[in-house]
Amino acid sequence: MIWFILGHIFSSLLSIFNLTRLSNPEKDLEILMLRHQLAILQRKLNHPVKPTRIEKLTLAVLAVKLKQLSRRSTNKLRNTVLIFQPETLFRWHRDLVRRKWTYSNKPSRGRPSSSINTKHLILRLAQENPRWGYGKIQGELIKLYITVSQSTIRHILRQLGLLPASVRNGSIGWKHLISHYKDQILACDFFTVETIRLKTIYVLFFIELGTRRVHFAGITVNPNQVWVTQQARHLIWKLREQDASLRFLIHDNDTKFSKSFDIVFQSEGFHVIHTPFQAPNANAFAERWVRSVREECLDHILILNTFHLKRVLLEYVDDYYNIARPHQGIGQRFPIHISVHKITGPIQRRKILGGIINDYFRAPDDLVLSNL
Repeated sequence: MIWFILGHIFSSLLSIFNLTRLSNPEKDLEILMLRHQLAILQRKLNHPVKPTRIEKLTLAVLAVKLKQLSRRSTNKLRNTVLIFQPETLFRWHRDLVRRKWTYSNKPSRGRPSSSINTKHLILRLAQENPRWGYGKIQGELIKLYITVSQSTIRHILRQLGLLPASVRNGSIGWKHLISHYKDQILACDFFTVETIRLKTIYVLFFIELGTRRVHFAGITVNPNQVWVTQQARHLIWKLREQDASLRFLIHDNDTKFSKSFDIVFQSEGFHVIHTPFQAPNANAFAERWVRSVREECLDHILILNTFHLKRVLLEYVDDYYNIARPHQGIGQRFPIHISVHKITGPIQRRKILGGIINDYFRAPDDLVLSNL
């Protein structure tokens, strides 16, 4: 017990000696730090000590200040900071410094962004005019009293996934070419039909790309070059009566389309276009009609012979497809347009090919037709 009292007295004397070596500012800071720690301990005695942000700020500032006033700050902090580690105080201080030098993520004030309507207009001009560059689009916008820089136009088009005009332009494309000349183009092709006895019959047809009008040329089991050329002559005589403005003929490289076949059309001023080898998409209109005639007609009938097939195709083409079937590619119109006054009579049904296809129409008010 005596040694404990002597040790305590010696420790107190040593503390007094150390205090005499401190300057007044250091003593004041230590007093402030101790008082602040006592306030934290007295706030809630029954709960763990959780200092607030203000308390952390105060302790961190006092600790840094003490470190700056004395080279022996480490020892003093260990004796002065009683409820926290010195490293904790310095970590709090580093967090305060980071908060000070952290800028807000507000967008910088620069040139205002283009409106939604302007972006839609730029996209429209670029899509409708694939050969226009950024400067041309800018000029058109100025003409419409809209001021946009070329860099802004480039940025908007890139965001929308459009390449520059030099890349977008590339080739004029088959779609644009056919859209421009489709009223002057005639296409032809063959397709086959199997009879009930598995006899193959060849069907030759022509289709006008502009109106989608189909010309049924003929059927045969032996489509040689002489027969094909003769059907071409019959079609030419028919086109003369119609006074058609057709000037181009498209067909594939089938050997049945001989040189004499081409000469028949060339003598009437036609330019014959041969599609590439193994490229059915180059004659897509003809291929699409073959699909239509099969799905709507031939897939639902068992063909007996050539006479039966001819009667079926004539009824489908002349009595329905050309005059009564709406086509999406020409705005739901008919290939052969017949101008009649508007009829408001009752709706009637007409059966095509025995009811395989139903055709609906309005009958005149003074005429009531029974279902055929």
